[in-house]
Amino acid sequence: MYLYLKAFHIIFMVTWFAGLFYQFRLFVYHVESNEPVVREQLKIMERRLYKFVTPLMMLNLFFGLITAYMYTGYLQDFASKTNTWLHIKIFLVFLLVIYHVYCGVVLKQLKEDRCKLTPKQCRIFNEIPAILLFIIVLLATLKPSFS
Repeated sequence: MYLYLKAFHIIFMVTWFAGLFYQFRLFVYHVESNEPVVREQLKIMERRLYKFVTPLMMLNLFFGLITAYMYTGYLQDFASKTNTWLHIKIFLVFLLVIYHVYCGVVLKQLKEDRCKLTPKQCRIFNEIPAILLFIIVLLATLKPSFS
């Protein structure tokens, strides 16, 4: 059962990240565009993508928490120093959730034509999920000991 839960966690993680990678890319195009028709089309795409990936995020978190719960022996050794990698991973996922919520804030600002982000700022924000993904996968795969 554990492996099925882990597989679902990975599937929803991959799909959520695909959405995160594309969300701010759409914002870059939106901020750079001067064409009202293009901006209106991007508003539709941005909204649909956000609505699509939000449930994927929730499913990822659900299966991730269950997997972590089972991995740590039903929380008996969750606080163990051997699981420090897991604590860091959970913190980084928390940062990703904040990033996801921030995407919603930017989405609303773009919808109302009051976003102050520059294309360069959008490009920088677009890189955040890739950096966090890199670190999270290394932590989950290597499970380093920080003792």
